[in-house]
Order: sequence, then C-alpha cells, then structure tokens
Amino acid sequence: MKSLFYLVLILSTSVTSQEVIQISLVNSTPLKADTFISRTNFESTFYIKNNVFIKSSKDDNITPIEYNNFQLGQITSANTFNTLKINLFYKHFNTAIILDNRLAEIYKIDFNTLQPYKNVSNISTGYDNTLWVFNQDTQQLELYDYKTNVTRAQTLPVKSNVLDLKSNYNYCWLLTKDYVYVYNYFGSLLKKMKNDGYTALAEDNGNVFFKKNNSLFFLKKNTSHIIPIELPNLLIKQFFVTNESLYIYDLELLREYQIKTN
Repeated sequence: MKSLFYLVLILSTSVTSQEVIQISLVNSTPLKADTFISRTNFESTFYIKNNVFIKSSKDDNITPIEYNNFQLGQITSANTFNTLKINLFYKHFNTAIILDNRLAEIYKIDFNTLQPYKNVSNISTGYDNTLWVFNQDTQQLELYDYKTNVTRAQTLPVKSNVLDLKSNYNYCWLLTKDYVYVYNYFGSLLKKMKNDGYTALAEDNGNVFFKKNNSLFFLKKNTSHIIPIELPNLLIKQFFVTNESLYIYDLELLREYQIKTN
C-alpha cells in the first residue's frame, strides 16, 4: 500500500514538472532599439532609441513617426495599451505625457504642480482619462483622472518595492519585490500572490506573463497556477504579449511566437 502511495506521488510530481506552455516561432524581424515597447494588430512597432519614442510601420515606404522631449530627461516607461492615448513617463521630472496615435502631444501631467503633490514612480493606462499611478510617498496605487485632477480610486499602502505595473481598462497588476497584487478599477484588492523572483510582467486579456531571470511564466486568467513557458535559448531584453502572440526582443531581432495555452 505504501509502495502504491509513493508510485502515485512520483507520477503526479512528474506530470506537474512536465507541464509547460509551448510556443512556436512565427517570424523574426531585425530591430535596432534601446527598448522595445509593443507591436499592434496593424503591425506598427513602438520602441525607444536614443531617448526618442518611435512608431514604425511594417511598410518600409512609410517613414517612422517620432516624439522626443529631451528637456524632461530619460523616458522611464511607455504604455501603448490605448494607442489613441499613449502615455510616456519621465520619472526624473515626475511628469507624464499623453500622445495620440500620430505621436502628437495632447496632454502633459506635471505631478510636481498638483495639489496634493504626487511623487510618482510608476504609471499605466486606466479607462477614460485616467492613469494608474504609484505614489512613492504614500506607497499607494491611485487611479488618477488627469483631466479633472481627481483621484477616483486608491488602494491600501503596500510595503514592498515596486518592480512593474501593468493594466487594462478593468484591472491593474502591481508587481512588487515580495508580492503580486491584482486590483479592480475601484481600487479593491482581488488577489495577492507571493512573488517568486519575478522582475517584470505583461498582460493579455486577463492572462499574465512573468519574467524571471531569462525565463517566462504564464498565469491563466482567474487561476493561481503559474506555468513555465518552454523557450529556446535566447536573451530576453524586453517582451510583450497581445492576442496570444508573444514578442521577445534580444537587442538585435524581434521574434514573434504563437502561444499554445491549450
């Protein structure tokens, strides 16, 4: 009986250890960038090079569009979830810029001039005219309406250092050194998970992807079971996920993979 128990345990452990998400290479494209941001369904690529934010098209005959604002220092982050309201964050000047799909500046948020003052470390896209911002002074995540200067939602303080922040219109994922937090747009905490060494994340239709060292992991929507993704041996400088397509950039090539989650 005891032998049967150990046999079942070994078999179940073996099955669990072999559970991985598989991917298949679709194509690879040369790209010279300092930071790859995203690729859209219309095959526009967003990236940063020499502190200039660039939107390029697959059509080589179309000249890339650029945005630069050198007086604000280095671009800390860029978010293209809503390509009609792209947000750039310049942490050293505590300022966010909102761009339209032609990279024309449509709004500037100088957090230094707000009352009350916000010392922001991370931002991400919210619904309507809002941004998710992490306030370093209060250690709270806020859903901030930059048109009305109103904080629509505010979370309880978190004590761990923030590593990454991603969102869609309904939810926000806050990755800290110790935990992963999931909030809805009311600022209510829906889930809190221990961070097992992850340093970056990406979101696609509620599914979450984590980076740890040079590996990626998958968390299916409405579950708590994180599964490794089977990857070839390559450098992951940046990664992005949209519509079950995984993009990995290694400073030379942008590779697109089809994700097989079933």
